[in-house]
Amino acid sequence: MGHTEMALAVAGLDRKAITERCRHLAGGDWSVFRPGERAAFAFARKQARKPSAVTADDFQELVDHFGRDRALDVVWWACHCHYMTRVADAFQLPLERENVFDGFPPSRDKSREP
Repeated sequence: MGHTEMALAVAGLDRKAITERCRHLAGGDWSVFRPGERAAFAFARKQARKPSAVTADDFQELVDHFGRDRALDVVWWACHCHYMTRVADAFQLPLERENVFDGFPPSRDKSREP
């Protein structure tokens, strides 16, 4: 199971919702997501592909959607996830077969769902 799927399960999504969300994310057609989510995805993609291309305007777009503190959360999490992916890739670390977060109570914040 991929880490993205694990995180979505912890957030309270069921298997069907996780599959559907991952399909939309991987497909590149993000029209089913809210504008703020699309902005966060675009920021993370740009940061992953060419970090030096990220501008103050990119951050401002996040601020416009999320406010300054939550925009910083988006940047921090994107940086953290990109770093962890690069470490795992460098050491060829396999993904876990099971959701290592099973047993944790799911988030009840449904406002973050598309």
